[in-house]
Amino acid sequence: MNSTASAAPNIVLILADNLGWGELGCYGGGALRGAPTPRIDALAAEGMRFLNFNVESDCVPTRSALMTGRHPIRTGALQSIPAGLPQGIHPSEITLPQLLGAKGYATAIFGKWHLGDRVGRFPHDRGFDQWYGISRTTNESLFTTAVGFDPAVVDIPCIQAGRRGEPVQRVADYDLEMRRRIDSDLTAMACDFIATQGEAGRRFFLYLPLTQLHFPTLPSRDFEGRTGAGDFADSMAEMDHRVGQVLDGLQATSLAANTLVIFASDNGPEFRRPWRGTAGPWTGTYHTAMEGGLRAPLVMRWPGRIAPSVTNEMAHVTDLFTTLATIGGAQVPADRAIDGLDLSGFLSGKADRSPREGFVFYIKEQLRAIKWRNWKMHLLWETEPNTGVTHLEVPYLFNVVQDPKEETDVNATQGWVRGPIRKMVQAFEHSLARHPRVPPGAPDDWTPPR
Repeated sequence: MNSTASAAPNIVLILADNLGWGELGCYGGGALRGAPTPRIDALAAEGMRFLNFNVESDCVPTRSALMTGRHPIRTGALQSIPAGLPQGIHPSEITLPQLLGAKGYATAIFGKWHLGDRVGRFPHDRGFDQWYGISRTTNESLFTTAVGFDPAVVDIPCIQAGRRGEPVQRVADYDLEMRRRIDSDLTAMACDFIATQGEAGRRFFLYLPLTQLHFPTLPSRDFEGRTGAGDFADSMAEMDHRVGQVLDGLQATSLAANTLVIFASDNGPEFRRPWRGTAGPWTGTYHTAMEGGLRAPLVMRWPGRIAPSVTNEMAHVTDLFTTLATIGGAQVPADRAIDGLDLSGFLSGKADRSPREGFVFYIKEQLRAIKWRNWKMHLLWETEPNTGVTHLEVPYLFNVVQDPKEETDVNATQGWVRGPIRKMVQAFEHSLARHPRVPPGAPDDWTPPR
């Protein structure tokens, strides 16, 4: 992003599924977790590795925040919904591929969408030129082998594909064997897309939301038994390999020099055994407001524009929307509240600090916690999913630098922090009042009140 940059870059965004902060080698895991991750570790060494990248509570809200730059409390995309019911982002939302496509980018998604599974809400209806993958989620691959499964009342999960302006196509059943194979197929298609756009000389936005390490965490047959540490480690080794294949594809087409590569995870680690992951030094998993649920890996590499570094500056998944739109030469929508902040000055070294100081954290309709600078204030308390939420008469306050596991309330000694945090909450609530929310499950013809 220096002054000599002559063109906006290609953008490759690889999103892992349920990959905890502590899994990768570059985040303290890797061989410690039974699976070295040399390709992702090398990518991290060549780019900016974020220690304080924050996401939403689980798959759907994070992906909606990524695609719209808006907290899901605004968009109504609060949680995963069973098939056949309105879900995902409403057609009135403006997506990142729509913005980039309008600036001449070829756009494609290969992988998990999870933001709409019917006409008008599929990826090729929402700004992508082409897609292949699953419109919902990977645990559905367990359905057809589950006790009592009845295809008369629940559609058989499937892989689909589509192109802009064309009907969606059903490609194959998404069963346990296809679950093992899907990331291999997605990566091959991603590499073909890179090569095709390279030959055409067209800028592109490639979104590759892989299915690993979401449960059931089962590796490709080619990686089964590879690590000797079980399916979870084999799956992590496979994921690292898939990322490496994409990087090799870029290198083979000589596009790497002007391609911004982003690797991230959509939320904290899986909590269901035997597929439970780890958040490293943090407490908690996704579906909680603990740091282990909020923090996820993020690496950004753009040779010559982003200096290799490690940062504890704060970033949020909504910021990727605004930052990528800016880097791609697009303007973010001005007719709605956008929560994402532009990190491009920080990434380039023009600014020493991230513009983000904090954010509100909802789980569904509940404001659970607020993060500001080095502090976190919990209004509701739950350290493990589904173990019971405690409504706090006096909120807990933690300094997450001094106390990363959130064990020692500092209200007595650092209580001054509650003032600016409450002001931030008040400002956000005023924003919600000024900009009507999309109700969860809103039909396609819903329009905001004027």
